Amino acid sequence: MDGGGRPDRSLKSPGSRSDLKATGLIRMAAVGAGVLLRERIAKVKHARDARLAERAKNPNRAIALLERYIPRRLGAALTIAVLGGSAALGIVRGGHVDEAIAALSDTRNAFANAAGFRITAVTINGRKQLTQDEVLAIGGVNGRSSLLFLDAASVRDSLKANPWIADATVLKLYPGALQINITERKAFALWQENGKLSVIADDGAVLEPYVTRSFASLPLVVGKGAETRARDFLALVEKYPVVNSQLKAAIFVGERRWNLRLKDGLDIRLPEADVGNALTTLVRLDKDDRLLSRDITAIDMRLPDRLTVRLSEDAAKARADQFKKASKKAGNA
Repeated sequence: MDGGGRPDRSLKSPGSRSDLKATGLIRMAAVGAGVLLRERIAKVKHARDARLAERAKNPNRAIALLERYIPRRLGAALTIAVLGGSAALGIVRGGHVDEAIAALSDTRNAFANAAGFRITAVTINGRKQLTQDEVLAIGGVNGRSSLLFLDAASVRDSLKANPWIADATVLKLYPGALQINITERKAFALWQENGKLSVIADDGAVLEPYVTRSFASLPLVVGKGAETRARDFLALVEKYPVVNSQLKAAIFVGERRWNLRLKDGLDIRLPEADVGNALTTLVRLDKDDRLLSRDITAIDMRLPDRLTVRLSEDAAKARADQFKKASKKAGNA
């Protein structure tokens, strides 16, 4: 207490002690912040050093990213793909595509045949002109084919593409039987154009580009367009047996009308329209006047109101001599 009886006061007031405590907290916070900052700087520096080291090992960042994120076996797969693509390019440029496809098909069929799908029985119905081996060859079926991988639709299309085959069905009877049903076209006539002789069906399809002895007796049609018009025209001529029995060839002229060439060389020039009426007239004249048996070389029926005949050289000479004799007699008289 002081001399006046009042208690002594401390030299430091409560406000001063609070200030000291705040100052200490600030100092401690500053120290902590400094430590955290140093740690953060160290981490950033460490990360930077790691990136620099990675770049030193892999200068191309894109490559580094690819190596980091792409699956490990993708490189091998890409290598195989590149090699396969190179091989395919070589096959295409070298013109070996068909051989490669055939080799793959044979390999596939070999596995199927080993598994029990070999074709052991073949039945072909409807064939007359074609042999069994020809039908199988046309359809692309051989000793290496397996029933499992045989494309029935493809075989059918190949068969129908042949001119002799009008229609076909293909049945696969597992495990190893094949049935083929075909409808053949019939040889209808011989067709001559520009000196080339072919065997045709009644729809005009060329069945054979040459003529064998077995087809020599077929009717002959000549000229461009005759192959597709022959069926209807020859059917009309058949209604007139007198003419049809002597017919050697039917000639289509200018793709508009027909001429008939008979076996004795007589040419009959038919009109463009109303052919049936012209043939009827021809038969009547032959019956009444034996027109087709006379010594003539051509009969022109193209004009509707007249018929013109051309005599042979001998007949024309004989007629001229007869006319001269008749003239002399008339003059003497």
